[in-house]
Amino acid sequence: MEPCIIIDDEPKARKLLQSVIEQYCPGLQIMALCEDLPAGIKAIKKHKPSLIFLDIEMPGHSGLELLDFFNDDEIDFSIIFTTAYNEYAIQAFRFSAIDYLLKPIQHTELVGAVDRFLKKQQLQQPAQLKSLKQNLNSADGWSEKRIAVPSAQTIHFFKPDEVIMIKGEAAYSEIYLASGSKLLASRNLRHFEEMLKDIPVFFRSHKSYIINRSAVKEYVKSDGGYLTLHNGLQAGLSPDKAADFLNGM
Repeated sequence: MEPCIIIDDEPKARKLLQSVIEQYCPGLQIMALCEDLPAGIKAIKKHKPSLIFLDIEMPGHSGLELLDFFNDDEIDFSIIFTTAYNEYAIQAFRFSAIDYLLKPIQHTELVGAVDRFLKKQQLQQPAQLKSLKQNLNSADGWSEKRIAVPSAQTIHFFKPDEVIMIKGEAAYSEIYLASGSKLLASRNLRHFEEMLKDIPVFFRSHKSYIINRSAVKEYVKSDGGYLTLHNGLQAGLSPDKAADFLNGM
């Protein structure tokens, strides 16, 4: 039997999923029921499950943030996302999930998702989630990718051309959008640098800034060097970054 855990902040949802798994999925053994992401992370490290049923919308941390807490060599499990929101379906596939289940979960859909997982296990093709962190950042078709920005209890998705600049503020980042609005994200600038490293339009111009090259209007060499961008925004350009920036324009 394959060990699995359930991570969902709703007690009724956890119990319902547990009941359906126990009734229809004899190939799985539930090791833990977790009410939030921190509890889920502890359970993963303790029980080493091969499959995780993961809710997306949860207080504090979204399920989409799970892999931020693991190194690549620790990702030896698969994920089936559970969500009440259709908008997350495409995102789940981009994250290389085995599958996703829309709430209320139907037992036939659950059985199908679990069967696909078990077949991959039998073929000795586990851990496809090791590529999860890179899938949104693939250089192929990067203009159609979505940038996931967690803010409060919501995760926003933007196309690359919608983001003009990201400014780091300690453990948070300010996302400046082409629409003229600004969003405070609960992630540091290093998080976004890793997320965007394979999308060539973005460039870490300064310790506090990531800029969208296509939004740059001017490079001003005075005052230590800075860039002017659309919507009247300015971003620092470190002297040691200037050559790389100009070569990429």
